[in-house]
Amino acid sequence: MYKEGDRERNRWIVVFLFLLVTLANYNIYIGFALKPYMVFSMIYLIVCIGSFRFVRFHLFEVAMVVFYLMYSLSGAFSIYPESSLRILVGIIIYLSCYLVMKSIIGQASERVIIKSISMVGIFFNAMSLTLYSIGLKTVGFVLQGDRVYEYGLMLDRDYPRLIGLLQDPNFFVFYNTLFFAFYLTNAKGWMNKIGLLLVVVTNLLTFSRGGLMVMVVLFLLYMFLNPPMKQLKIITALTLSVSLGAYISIVYFKFQIFDIFTSRMKDFTEDGGSGRLDLWGRAWNYFTEYPFFGIGAFNFSDYNWHEYQDTLTVHNTYLDILSESGLLGIFCYLLFILLVLYQLIEYKVYKKRPYLFLTFIGLVLQMGFLSVIINDMFFLYLAVLSTYMTKQEQEMQAYKSSVHLHVRKQVKGGAI
Repeated sequence: MYKEGDRERNRWIVVFLFLLVTLANYNIYIGFALKPYMVFSMIYLIVCIGSFRFVRFHLFEVAMVVFYLMYSLSGAFSIYPESSLRILVGIIIYLSCYLVMKSIIGQASERVIIKSISMVGIFFNAMSLTLYSIGLKTVGFVLQGDRVYEYGLMLDRDYPRLIGLLQDPNFFVFYNTLFFAFYLTNAKGWMNKIGLLLVVVTNLLTFSRGGLMVMVVLFLLYMFLNPPMKQLKIITALTLSVSLGAYISIVYFKFQIFDIFTSRMKDFTEDGGSGRLDLWGRAWNYFTEYPFFGIGAFNFSDYNWHEYQDTLTVHNTYLDILSESGLLGIFCYLLFILLVLYQLIEYKVYKKRPYLFLTFIGLVLQMGFLSVIINDMFFLYLAVLSTYMTKQEQEMQAYKSSVHLHVRKQVKGGAI
């Protein structure tokens, strides 16, 4: 076990790591996106090789590696092998960075991890809101245009959607899920209260239908896990946050947020979820043609371009895996997801650290609207979860050892 002093000295490294993950948009493309936290992980491994620790995998992590192995193998006989090779390289890089993440986070105390989430969540949302405001000012608050990007703003069919530090409003909510769940379940203290307010405001301003529905589900689930009096406090706090967020949107950003939401919901029946239903149908057709091994890892966009002249992704992780790696791939992936859920229940995470439980539920639900076969924030979440489980095992082992030693002393004393 690491000394507590060593963990505390590691706190700024942990904060920096969390921060760099949220800055994934600022990358260098060299055939794949070389992201800031990847560069940091490589530098850390070279400079601090003596501090690197390989932490034993939990059951869900073994299943994760098996899935990525099977998914990569599906590209062996694909029509577009260069795409399968590209995703294979990406998987290797992501898993390597995951090991470094686990080593860094594992050497920090839980208090440091919690403070890091709190600090970085505020920075991520505050900077995103600032960039969004600058974007609105740049377009002169004229909300007309499609696929117009200005700083933290994206005009999407005349909707002023917040993208903040990222490139896509839907992925913004996905990245923000960890922070939303954390502030919701740790609302004590002014910093976390500010964090909750910022998260609510930025998530609302993405106008992401799927993402916001998932946030409502998480809120209701958290309410269900709490006694009535605490439910009342949560409702009051969130109502105030939403009201303040709506006030800021109407007064400072000069648009009627509720009218925009109503319009967005009406559009769903007309645009098929921004074309998602068509993409899901194509993915299902590819699966029915190649049911066992799929069309090959990362080949959907190539097939989509060849047949429909667009390179859009499936926008559904499960259908993406089903179409590209068939029944074998989706079986391994669902096994991985189910094992994460099983170990969350086994370690009673939903009681002891509800933010980790809610984050997982939120990420898994949003995967039904996004293609996130490999994703920075998902890997960061898994690294935090794995670290928590490892610490729980260490504490339990230390407790058992102390009890065993106490019993031995009593027996020895009685014998004397």
